[in-house]
This record gives sequence, C-alpha cells and structure tokens, in this order.
Amino acid sequence: MEVAKIIKEKRGTIVDVRTYDEFMGGHVVGSINIPLNEIPHRMQEIQELKAPLVVCCASGNRSGQAQVFLTAHGIESYNGGSWLDVNYLQAQSE
Repeated sequence: MEVAKIIKEKRGTIVDVRTYDEFMGGHVVGSINIPLNEIPHRMQEIQELKAPLVVCCASGNRSGQAQVFLTAHGIESYNGGSWLDVNYLQAQSE
C-alpha cells in the first residue's frame, strides 16, 4: 500500500519517532510521539494502535530503522520519511 494513500485516507496511526523535544518543536496533527529508543519498551502500546503505522522523523533515517524493527515484530508499518512530508500529505486530504 502506498504511504501517501494511507495518510490521505487516514487509515492508520502516524507515529513520530523523534525525541520529545523535537516533537514539541512541531509535529503532524494527531500523530503520537514514541522516540526511536523507546520502541522496544513500548511494544504492547504500539500493538494496540490502529494499523497500519506510518512512522516519521526528521529525515527518514530513524523512521526507517523503526519501520524495519516494527515489521520484524509483525506490525504493519511504513516509513513516511520526514514529518514535514507526512504533514504536507495530511494537509492535502483536508
């Protein structure tokens, strides 16, 4: 499934894996913040989120790492890249 379509159709959950401070500096409306280093410790919470997950960060690097980890643990997830790109796509759907 194409990431843009998931975002535009509001099918899943947007998870921002940047630090809390980065997230508070600006983020996608409705997204949740789970920093990359906390993902292994918050798997139960993550499994309860509406799938698929669209993971984003500043550049797409950390979200790529998160997506690989989540997929390896059986969670449908996609790398949305930069949160600014995800934000742009979401704004297109409104």
